[in-house]
Amino acid sequence: MRRIFPQLKNKMAFTLRKVLVLDNVASCCAQVLQDNGIQADSVAKLSKEELLAKIQNYDGVIVRSATKITSDVLDVAKNLKIIGRAGTGVDNIDVTAASRHGVIVMNTPAGNTLSAAEHTCAMMCAMSRYLPQGHMSLKQGRWDRKLFMGSELHGKTLAIIGLGKIGKEVATRMQSFGMTTIGYDPIIPASEAAEFNVEWMELEQMWPKADYITVHTPLIPQTRGLIGEKSFPQCKTGVRVINVARGGIIDEEALLKALESGQCGGAALDVFEQEPPTNLALVQHPKVVVTPHLGASTEEAQLRVAMEIAEQFVDAVNGKSLFGAINARALSSALKPETKPLVSLGECLGATARALYGEVNQQTEVQVITYGEGLKNAGSYLGAAVTVGLLKSATSNGINLVNAGVLAKEVGVQLATSHQDAAPANLPGALVSVLVTLQGVRHVLSGSVMNDRPVLLEIDGGVFASGVVLQGNMLVYQTQVSATVFPAIASVLSTTNQILSYGTTMPSKNSSWSVIQLASPLPSAESLKQHVTFAAQLSL
Repeated sequence: MRRIFPQLKNKMAFTLRKVLVLDNVASCCAQVLQDNGIQADSVAKLSKEELLAKIQNYDGVIVRSATKITSDVLDVAKNLKIIGRAGTGVDNIDVTAASRHGVIVMNTPAGNTLSAAEHTCAMMCAMSRYLPQGHMSLKQGRWDRKLFMGSELHGKTLAIIGLGKIGKEVATRMQSFGMTTIGYDPIIPASEAAEFNVEWMELEQMWPKADYITVHTPLIPQTRGLIGEKSFPQCKTGVRVINVARGGIIDEEALLKALESGQCGGAALDVFEQEPPTNLALVQHPKVVVTPHLGASTEEAQLRVAMEIAEQFVDAVNGKSLFGAINARALSSALKPETKPLVSLGECLGATARALYGEVNQQTEVQVITYGEGLKNAGSYLGAAVTVGLLKSATSNGINLVNAGVLAKEVGVQLATSHQDAAPANLPGALVSVLVTLQGVRHVLSGSVMNDRPVLLEIDGGVFASGVVLQGNMLVYQTQVSATVFPAIASVLSTTNQILSYGTTMPSKNSSWSVIQLASPLPSAESLKQHVTFAAQLSL
């Protein structure tokens, strides 16, 4: 945790000089990178020791599923900015450790869709008609027609868990077989599922209705063992299951028991809890059809994901988008033209709070409040942006929009975000307020975006009538209402500096705040303190 990720301002881009391409990713990947001025070194396979030695020299790495990017690899990868997975799942990448290091993790969410969907459908057909068993029987010289009595898919009910891209493609294909499709997804609403003829149901409703169950979700704590000892008894006797997603979503021991008892009538498995699988009793069961993780193993899919991950890297470098980034929601927002100024505002407000109120610590509470309909969903990335500004000098790890949340927790800062539709009466509708509580004292900074520039509107109740643009070298000071100090301060500054702009607040609580933008930073603000009650400077 030592790298300093380039701050995403102006172009909102970063530099990639060298990318390591591993695991036999198709050669078009390296070619696309090289065509865009990025050195790409392709290596089929590296041992763990070779990877630890080699990755230190690269800004980016692209893998399939063989190479494991673990926390100890990330610890030595001092220059690494981005990890690309040429495929969907990122089980082989320690995303938490990458986030802590400020490294983007990116996959190709759509590249394997068609291949995985087709393989799911093929596995369903093969299981229903005992195709592998009949094939091997005939190859061995037998003619076992009666032994392999199958069943039709027509008229059966298929339950799809996970209604994303792959689940949707499976649904539309199996509907052409005459299957009724029902499904569950915690993100996809019933109205969207209905658009591709899937009836949305809760899991408990689905189990007793399904003749076939297929899973298309990531392997996360909530989905591990999703189909297992609790769910099998709720299903029809003879239910059949398909897993072309991730090993572990179906509990293998529970599946084997259900197969042996007859509660499960068959299984089609392309993925396993351990790969290669160690549960040989399951693999060799006569009612089980298996393939060695072939869901994405088509020439078209491998070319597609190789091309897509390279193009996504290029887009990220050029500041166009972070499509496929799974741990950088705030950073992805920073690349959108409409949110760039807001991200800049958040960072500037955080930096201003740090300059005015001091370094944050375990007793610091920070609340980011957005106002106005247009900022209803902006809290996630604005919270991260404010945190970047607050913690730039409070951590030695290099903070950015990827690891802001992680590092805030490590420092002990308590961060919360909220939204209100209506802004305070004396401030504009689209507003961001940062509330910082230190040692029981609450401070407030508020700002907005005007002409695509971040503008400071409020300091602790004092409102700048026209706002102050947050940029360049800024001197911020507080005076008593009765004091007239600007001429004296201007006199001090004029001997060594140039005043570019000046703004002051209306009086609040017997004091007012002023901001002066300077051509260059002051060596020290000490000479001004005889004229003011508080002074601080910052560079934005």
